[in-house]
Amino acid sequence: MLIVFNPAAGRRRAQRLWRVLDLLVQNGIRLELAETGHRGHATELAREGAARGAGLIVAAGGDGTIAEVANGLCGAAVSLGVIPLGTANVLAHELGLPFAPRAVAAALAFGRTRLLWPGIARGPSGERLFVQMLGAGFDAAVVHHLSDALKRLCGRGAYVAQSLCEIACYNFPKLHLRLDGKELDAASVIVSKGRFYAGRHLLAPGASPMERGFTVAVFRRRGRLPALVSGALLPFDLLPRAPGMCLVRAAAVDIEGSAPAQADGDPAGTAMLRITDAPAPIAIVAG
Repeated sequence: MLIVFNPAAGRRRAQRLWRVLDLLVQNGIRLELAETGHRGHATELAREGAARGAGLIVAAGGDGTIAEVANGLCGAAVSLGVIPLGTANVLAHELGLPFAPRAVAAALAFGRTRLLWPGIARGPSGERLFVQMLGAGFDAAVVHHLSDALKRLCGRGAYVAQSLCEIACYNFPKLHLRLDGKELDAASVIVSKGRFYAGRHLLAPGASPMERGFTVAVFRRRGRLPALVSGALLPFDLLPRAPGMCLVRAAAVDIEGSAPAQADGDPAGTAMLRITDAPAPIAIVAG
């Protein structure tokens, strides 16, 4: 079992990892631990592990780390495990994965899997796989300017603080969307594989990362007030009812515009993207 660990998770989360690893070793499981050193490194480590014949590669970190490891496993007959150590852990909540060290260790040791269908975004800077969602517009601006130090210090509160900062300076450029050929203009968009966003907050009722296709949350209204209203509705799971927001199912999504983009909580360049399902699903350990 190869564990790919993102040390940016912070000391407290690292202690949770060590407890999981201790339990696995006590149960006779042979482990290899590899730490990431830069963005994209988890993909390289996962790809190398798969080439060496690892049967299970575990992402120990947040949604961005999971997506990087998943990217390294595309096309390989290797299962993906998760030790959730991130700030939001959206995919772990989505799949009902355990968080307690003993339960995490038991799930990884037992190895029951389900098939996860990631998405792939293709743009001028290349391809990027995502496991839960891709956003373009205001939420991506927050991600682009949020510091890791603030995330470690404040946790999810860091996103609230950065959102308030962005409200003052973001200019809400227009995005042009094509959803299976249907054309729309928007202020922001979130292309989601699952139900949840920013933790366990409801965004797309009925969506599942185990299925092909996407639920696309289109925010039509531009400006500071609509963004503030959407932010206020999020903690109450009322974001799907935000004024000017609609949910659209699509198999292929094209985004055109000058706004920033983010994928699974990490910066993903700018919003000139074509989004489709990955060529094949990934087996993920799901308890």
